[in-house]
Formats: sequence, C-alpha cells, structure tokens
Amino acid sequence: MKQKFPYIAFVAIVLAIALLSIVGILTSRHATPPLQGTIEAPEIRISGKLAGRVAKICVRKGDIIAKGDTLIVIHSPETEALHSQAVALENAAQEQSNKIDEGARSEVIASAEQLWLGAKAQRTLAENTYHRVVRLWQDSIVSLQRKEEAEALYLSASAGERAAYEQYILARKGAQKQDKASARYMAVAAASSVSGVEAVLDDGHLTSPIDGVVAEIYPAEGELVGIGTPLLTIVDIAKPYAVLNVREDMMPHFRLGQTIHGDVPALATPDIEWEICYIAPLGSYATWRTTHLAEGYDMRTFEVHARPTEQIEGLYPGMSLLLTTKNSER
Repeated sequence: MKQKFPYIAFVAIVLAIALLSIVGILTSRHATPPLQGTIEAPEIRISGKLAGRVAKICVRKGDIIAKGDTLIVIHSPETEALHSQAVALENAAQEQSNKIDEGARSEVIASAEQLWLGAKAQRTLAENTYHRVVRLWQDSIVSLQRKEEAEALYLSASAGERAAYEQYILARKGAQKQDKASARYMAVAAASSVSGVEAVLDDGHLTSPIDGVVAEIYPAEGELVGIGTPLLTIVDIAKPYAVLNVREDMMPHFRLGQTIHGDVPALATPDIEWEICYIAPLGSYATWRTTHLAEGYDMRTFEVHARPTEQIEGLYPGMSLLLTTKNSER
C-alpha cells in the first residue's frame, strides 16, 4: 500500500494539471485576452510661409491654447520691402490705366485740331493756286513745268491735311479698346502681386488652428527660420484615442465599429467603453512572429485605434489602457 501511494499522488497531480489546462483553454476562447495600449491624440505641426527671424514666442510648452491665439511672431524686413515695391508698382499700373481710360488731355486735342486747321488752310491755298495755274497754262501763259509744280504742291497739301485730320480724330477718340483692356489687366496683375506678398506677411503672426496644448517649441527667439520650417507642435487633447498592438491570433476579438472595455489606471473612472475606428497591419520588418513549428505559419501584429464613446475628463496622451474581458458587439 505504501508503494502505491506515490503513484496515486502523481496520477492525481497530472489529472489536476490536465483539468486546469482544459478549463483555461475553454475559458480563453470566450474572453478577450488581456491587452495593454497607450492613449494618444492628433498632433498638428505649425509652420509658416514667411522666412525671417523669430521676433517673439507668445506661448510656452504645456500651455493650453484656444483657436486663433497668436503663437509666434516672425519679422522679415526683406518681405516688407517687397511689399512696398509691389504697392508702388500697383499704383503706377492703376494710374496708367486711368490715364488711358480718360483719353488724351484737352490741350493735346486742341493742339491736334489747330494743326488740322492749318493743314486745311494750306490745302485750300494750294488748290486755288493749282486751278489758277491750270487756266494760265491753258492760255499758254505759263509752262507745263509750272503747272506740274502747282499740281504737286496741291496733292502734298491734301495729303498733309488728311494726316492732320486723322491725328485730330485719334486724339479725340483716345486709345483703342485693346490698349485700355491691356492697361486694366496690368493693374489687376499688379494688385494680385500685392495680395500675394500680403498673404505671406500675414504668416508673420502665426495663430493656432485648433484648441489644444503646446507640446513642442522648436526655435528660440532671435533664430532665423525658413519657409515651411516646423515651429511648434500642438496636441488636440479633445480627440484622444487608444493605440493597441494586437497579434494576429487575437484579431477575432477586434472588428471595426465594435466596442471594447478597458481601464485607465491614471483615472478613477473604471471600465471605459471604446469604439474601434481603425485597423491596419504594422510594418512586416518588425512585426512577424514565428509560431510553433507544428502550426506552420507566422503571425503579424496589427495596429488598432479605438475612441472613447463618451468624453472622458482628464484623459491625456501617454496614459495606459488595460483591456478588460468585457466585450460587446454593436
């Protein structure tokens, strides 16, 4: 009997272990495996279109800011000089357009009219002289050469009168419609150049596009910054979400639109409900995991994002999320 006791005890221990293993396997099939995630929030990097020197930093790291608050002031004397130049060119183009639209000055029109009247008088005199010379030539009093000279003077005076008359009409009508349109377009182009420079200068006072918290400030006052250089990072703490790295064999418990439950140790609120809003595989270079050889495949890791279904006070990026076994489907 004493010899059988160790054998019976060994068999009992083996059976107990097997029973516990079976119960654990059956239980794990119906519960979400425990998993830890991290709270994150959208980040916005603030940069500008103006290259210059940082004149003033209006916020500090960790400040809570509202949409429209001034963050950084950048000073650029070069761009301000370009703005003055563009304004001067705009004024010049506009004045030129106005001048063409108004037409010639009254003095110019009067001068052209007097020239035409003078040319008209010269033509009348040349015409009368020509007719008299023709009659004298017909009576054989003057030579043919004198008659031809008078005719040439008459034709020249007629041409001069027509030219003076056309100049007078041109002065009265002013520029052609194509010239007027061209001058207006030049004025519009100059105004557009001013607007472009002003749009760049507006970035001299960078403001916040959202409500949030200042996470990082990269330059210091007095430093030079270029176009598109990141200057600040703002975290939108009003839109937190949880990031979970889920192994492939655990993915049956995670579906888009599904709700899961978890605790945030940093908060007193237990069992917070989350809605899964994003699922995507991580890079394979870092997420492949070899399973047991008998299973014959490798498992990847998926990145899962979940949003709280209700606004949670005090939920900040960097906090941990511990999933519970409670799970429900929407």
